[in-house]
Amino acid sequence: MQDTAPTRSDALLAVAVTSLVAAAVVAEGGPPARVALAGAFAVGFGALLLGGRRRPVAVLVATAAGMVAYYWLDLPPIGLAAPVAAALYLAAERGRVRAAAGVAAALLAVSVAARLAEGDDPGFVLGLQLGSEAVTVVAVIALGDAVRSRRSLRAELRRQADAAAEERRREAARQVDAERVRVARELHDTLGHAVSVIALQSAVAQEAIDDGATDAARGAVTTIREVTGGVMTELRATLGTLRAGSGTREPAPGLDRLGALAEGVTRSGLPVELRVSGATAGVPAVVGTTAYRIVQEALTNALRHAGAHRVTVVVDASPAGLVVEVVDDGRGGPVTERGHGLHGMAERVALLGGTLVAGDAPGGGFRVHASLPSGGAR
Repeated sequence: MQDTAPTRSDALLAVAVTSLVAAAVVAEGGPPARVALAGAFAVGFGALLLGGRRRPVAVLVATAAGMVAYYWLDLPPIGLAAPVAAALYLAAERGRVRAAAGVAAALLAVSVAARLAEGDDPGFVLGLQLGSEAVTVVAVIALGDAVRSRRSLRAELRRQADAAAEERRREAARQVDAERVRVARELHDTLGHAVSVIALQSAVAQEAIDDGATDAARGAVTTIREVTGGVMTELRATLGTLRAGSGTREPAPGLDRLGALAEGVTRSGLPVELRVSGATAGVPAVVGTTAYRIVQEALTNALRHAGAHRVTVVVDASPAGLVVEVVDDGRGGPVTERGHGLHGMAERVALLGGTLVAGDAPGGGFRVHASLPSGGAR
């Protein structure tokens, strides 16, 4: 919405018009009453301009009517330029170009008709005088319209700049949220599996110590040490993404680490059968990491919730994509019992455009089946 309050420039313009008209009246001279009436018109012309921003067309029409009345009363000549030009400028500057042009044309027509009726030289009136006045009003209207266009352009540029800044802020917030979710998912997968293995191995070590089985206790402690070492490596890689200039980062685990993962779970007391087929060397790193995390979370859930005695992990790479299936022989149960891990699996798979199915296996137990588009897999 445009501001309609008079500005400092409007006040200065009003003072200037009043001063110019008053100076012309004083210079012409005449009877005091006539000069006083002309002076009142001068003040009126200036006062009208103070409302030019609120009602520009009304002010322009009133100014034109005032000029007609002024000359009809046979007051000292002041020309059309000063009072009318200012009103024309304000009307054009407020976007009323057509109205300004129409009023200017009508006023020029009245002025020419009056001068011809008074017996002025038609050649002079229709030539130099009309031409100069027409050029003046056209220039004034063009100036007002140019000022309006420039102001509108600046406003539009500011609006676009504000919109771009807001979009950058929203994009930065989206990126922060996405990174937060990614880090949370990495920490959940990494710590969840490690804590599950450590808890089981701690229980094994406790029983072995109670039974005096030193070798078994030593094996459990060794497994705990290996798991903690691995989880620290992954934590450093994950947290490294949060630090600027963190240097070389550890590569994310992929299909090549599935053997070590299965072996660690097997040592924790849950035998894992791993079957890998197809040309896994051609699987993109991001797909391999996603497959690793799916297997890791599925094995963690089997350790925590399933009460299983055996788990089978099948990974098959083909030109159509990568298929990952993890089936345990535990008690199965609702998906909601598996915590946030399955939600994290679904997010990872969705980011790659794959599909994930998790639920009770046909022959009992729990089954996780993921299909991932592998791109470069052969």
